[in-house]
Amino acid sequence: MPQEDKEIQEGRFFAVISYIFFLSILTLLFKKDNKFALYHAKQGLVLFVFEVTGFVLSIIPILSWLIHTVGFALAVIVSVWGLFKAWTGEYGRIILISEIAEKIII
Repeated sequence: MPQEDKEIQEGRFFAVISYIFFLSILTLLFKKDNKFALYHAKQGLVLFVFEVTGFVLSIIPILSWLIHTVGFALAVIVSVWGLFKAWTGEYGRIILISEIAEKIII
């Protein structure tokens, strides 16, 4: 089995959970030496920060419904897509999220 395939197999579970709320932090703690898991954990972390920011901004009275509804729907769609890519063993780039994630140094 090639090294990359082995790395994907070993990191798949942690890559998948990286897209579930704050669980990317577990991946960053326990699998930071696995390139595949780390790639998805960084994207999951950025997505989580956007989710928290959206939640905080949803407190604004006039925009709360729009931010909450659209933000939540978008976060779910992007998380499911990232989760699927991780499950299938692919490095899936998420527009804007991956550009920010690549700048994170661990």
